Amino acid sequence: MSGVGQSLVGWLRRRDERGRTPALSTGLQQPRGRAAATIAARLTFENVERRFGDVYALRGVSLDIEPGEIVCLLGPSGCGKTTLLRIASGIEKPTAGRILINDWEVAGPERFVLPEQRNVGLMFQDFALFPHLTILENVAFGLKALPAAEAAREARSVLARVGLEHYADAYPHILSGGEQQRVALARAIVPRPSVMLMDEPFSGLDVQLRETMQEETLALLRETRATCMIVTHHPEEAMRLGDRIAVMRRGKIIQVGKAEELYHNPAELFVARLFSEINEVPCRVEGGVLRTPLGNFPTPGLSEGEPAILCLRQRAIRVMPPGCGLPGRIVQTRFLGDVGLLEIAAEGFELPLKARVQESEGWKRGDEVSIEVDPSRVLVFPADNLEAA
Repeated sequence: MSGVGQSLVGWLRRRDERGRTPALSTGLQQPRGRAAATIAARLTFENVERRFGDVYALRGVSLDIEPGEIVCLLGPSGCGKTTLLRIASGIEKPTAGRILINDWEVAGPERFVLPEQRNVGLMFQDFALFPHLTILENVAFGLKALPAAEAAREARSVLARVGLEHYADAYPHILSGGEQQRVALARAIVPRPSVMLMDEPFSGLDVQLRETMQEETLALLRETRATCMIVTHHPEEAMRLGDRIAVMRRGKIIQVGKAEELYHNPAELFVARLFSEINEVPCRVEGGVLRTPLGNFPTPGLSEGEPAILCLRQRAIRVMPPGCGLPGRIVQTRFLGDVGLLEIAAEGFELPLKARVQESEGWKRGDEVSIEVDPSRVLVFPADNLEAA
């Protein structure tokens, strides 16, 4: 079991020893013998830092997640996503900054609330199921405050919701990866937490099963109405699941917004690369525009003579018969199912441009073509974005 999984098991055991998870910001305790109702909470990070010696895992991270909102943390491995999630859960402490749940400070310079007192649900990629407990016992593990019969009813109800009631008396080792994922999800939601934290929950599943589990998980999260933060390095997964996406790089959040905003208006080249397949063409501002064989493009915010990167989305390049646009020749084709990837040697460009077209268009290697680009789908960034990306 990974270190993250061991941390989760420790958290579950401590919560078990205390009997139940206290209520949050109101200070009111849930009635004994009843599971806590799902009341979505606001999750707030204020200038959070995490430092290991001289190495910063997080630098000044601020993020506000609304009650009932699903936010995906998106970025490459090592960017600080999981560290931020572990700090939210209480498994790690921040070096600086504050974390609040419904304006209740759970971590800060003068305060640290234990994980089992935060009313958060945790789900990690290795699931951390107890191998010596049945499926029912795993799901009911966080309901020790309830009478045994009531805890079993609650656990069976959630198992039925994820389609595994018939495995109640079985043990985890007989389940497939997708079934274990469902059990872990059931265990996380059965106490009805105000905040759900999920770290790469679908990474161990094959592509087809992953999509199915994403849809099932999303439906269950909407049903429970818990606030949720999901860590992922898959842009499509983030777009599928998140109400908003927070893009992270090198310990910082560099852009937050809805999927449409990040796709159409990326703040940096790094973000554009996450959400689009693009051709990157070095240029220089001349006369207030970027002059290219495909036309002139505006350069808002860039100075005369400044180097820039012109980004042409592969899907924004239109491929036509000769005589309709900029001349070119197809030098390579790749079959990608319904889509064909073309490499086109176009006049005035040093390197071939890549274009994604419908496979049914039937273009072949060696075909003479013309190309044009939709100006509204062109992106321009300062050249120093290359180093940052």
